[in-house]
Amino acid sequence: MSLKQASVHAKWVIGRVIGTKMRKTAKVRVTRLVLDPYLLKYYNKRKTYFAHDALQQCTVGDIVLLKALPERRSKHVKHELAEIVFKVGAVVDPLTGKKVAGGCFLEPLTESTENTEASLTEKLEQLNISASPSPSLSSPASASASST
Repeated sequence: MSLKQASVHAKWVIGRVIGTKMRKTAKVRVTRLVLDPYLLKYYNKRKTYFAHDALQQCTVGDIVLLKALPERRSKHVKHELAEIVFKVGAVVDPLTGKKVAGGCFLEPLTESTENTEASLTEKLEQLNISASPSPSLSSPASASASST
């Protein structure tokens, strides 16, 4: 009577999805820093895991958290998708509230410029930041210049 035990070294791993072409399976690359004992320098060591994605909710580029299965599902699949930590393309600009990819907006900016400026000043007032220079900073500089 022997129990079948799965020998998975990493119980929880976090990595980036690099492929989703297989049905209900995501290919995830995990990067670790490994110290070279001779050079005393850290290098990136990559390993690829296959994870079971039952709902097929991953896309390429997502950062996901994988959980080790107690028993492997197939020859290569030993982990399952526990959580999508960061969804690709879900970055939102804090000032405009629009989705951003790099330096480009994914949604068109259809608001007028006056409305945007008004909303920016409102947000700056909420953060207690003034757009105009404070007069207290300019007066000591002019006083010191006139005294010399």
